[in-house]
Amino acid sequence: MSAFKVLRVILDAENSQRLLFEDGFPGSVDEVIQEVKRQCNLNYTFRLQFMDEHFDNAFINLTRVEELSDKGTIKVIPTVNAQCDVPSLCHSVVQLPLSPPSLSVSSGSIDTDILSSSNLPSSRARWPVNFPVPQFSYDSELKLQNGNAAYKEDGTTLILDLKLKSNILETLVQEIIKYKLYCSGKELNAVAKALVSKHPCLYEKGSFTGYGGWKVSLVNKLAMYRTRLRKLGCTEVTINSLKNKPEGKTTPAASIKKPRRSEVNYCPPHPIGESDTSLERLRVELLDDVTRTNREIVKRKMEETFSYRRQEVITKEPMVQDFKTRWPAFFHMCEINAEFKRITTMLLQSRFLSQLDIHTDKMIKLFKKRGGVIGTKLKHILENIEKARTENTEVLRKLILEGLCIYLQEDPAHLFREYEWRAGWCHQMWKMNLSDREQSENALRGGNPTRFSLTGLMNLHQRCSPKANPEV
Repeated sequence: MSAFKVLRVILDAENSQRLLFEDGFPGSVDEVIQEVKRQCNLNYTFRLQFMDEHFDNAFINLTRVEELSDKGTIKVIPTVNAQCDVPSLCHSVVQLPLSPPSLSVSSGSIDTDILSSSNLPSSRARWPVNFPVPQFSYDSELKLQNGNAAYKEDGTTLILDLKLKSNILETLVQEIIKYKLYCSGKELNAVAKALVSKHPCLYEKGSFTGYGGWKVSLVNKLAMYRTRLRKLGCTEVTINSLKNKPEGKTTPAASIKKPRRSEVNYCPPHPIGESDTSLERLRVELLDDVTRTNREIVKRKMEETFSYRRQEVITKEPMVQDFKTRWPAFFHMCEINAEFKRITTMLLQSRFLSQLDIHTDKMIKLFKKRGGVIGTKLKHILENIEKARTENTEVLRKLILEGLCIYLQEDPAHLFREYEWRAGWCHQMWKMNLSDREQSENALRGGNPTRFSLTGLMNLHQRCSPKANPEV
């Protein structure tokens, strides 16, 4: 395209401007975003939506340049700016209306002012969608190369010698432990399948799947490797040793403690030079530091005591109230976000908000289909949603969450509180209801009414967060 094009860009509820393309629209959405940044002088991260005539001029996510039309309208939707910083980390209040830079701060900076968990000694990566088969030793690769050539020529499978099989299994185990020490049968199936797919000469003709024997060998090899790690004092393995099991569960297979989905740093070892005694001393100091609201010191000591706190949660499973007495600093919004990032390496609020934006249209359809008393209550929410879609992203997010509470027959007051303050002029503000102890404890227990488990922390994006400073 070479014709001159012009678009209307909505920057926020009160600002919009023209966007000129002298040589026509660029070839990709990324180029359009760069042009918006240049002409509108924007220095934050965002995505674009376009006004779709087929859906009553509703704004739809822009995925292809072909969806744009001359003199059409696009809208800037700010996303998390990883470089933002906020002076007060423990307040999760969002002021409405918001300019785009402020929106980036409110939705994501709480997540990003956190010490990197990738520096932990036991840091692991998330399990890959497609398991990458590593490079084996030089002589093993030569044997496999020749075997693959023979298999391709006449379908002859490779006869493995002990050294070759041992090297393959050892190398695969070293690759597996980059992700986890305890693998499910499905995950080991994926490893074995990837191995046979890359090296078809290893296909097992007598096996139903063609790689069943490799899976069994990996199970045994991984078990032997964990035994070696247990003797070396690896905490993720020693917590499952017989001497550390509770009474009545003294069999090897009973009450195995292993990471659940998304848990990357499950049970890290203590930092070098630290012990239970030294970290307990830091915990006691934290009790005093948290009363002085010294954020930097609290944040640093909470990071240093992460391994000690995780081992306490995993091995002792304390009651929520007991844990709150020992770790009061943990029950602040900033530390909930920090702990979530340490365990999963993901940003809690930014991931939640991005997924909320993605599923907004589906939830609106869900609300419209609901009938009865719940459907009647949702009608008012849906009316406000239609107004907010073109005005304010934060208001739209609030309404979607409020509608979800009503849909699930829960009280939205447990999630949101409205405030009016500052004499002379009022601001409408909303925040997560962090003062309801019962909601907080249930979120942290993960649904267990008696025992404390950070499994609930993995799903905090589905629940409200624990108690933070109630003052606005």
